[in-house]
Amino acid sequence: MPSYSFVCQKCKKSFVSIMTLAEYDKGGITCPSCKSKKVEQKPSAFFAVTAKKS
Repeated sequence: MPSYSFVCQKCKKSFVSIMTLAEYDKGGITCPSCKSKKVEQKPSAFFAVTAKKS
């Protein structure tokens, strides 16, 4: 599942949320610290795990 990085606009704390694409599309992300819904997604690095071919 993809992980998304957010920062809360109210308490200024950063957090990471792991969710499916369907959950992300629904929205409704809340800050785990202050429970505010005023969160903004931060750019984050993407990495892929692939099988090693011999």
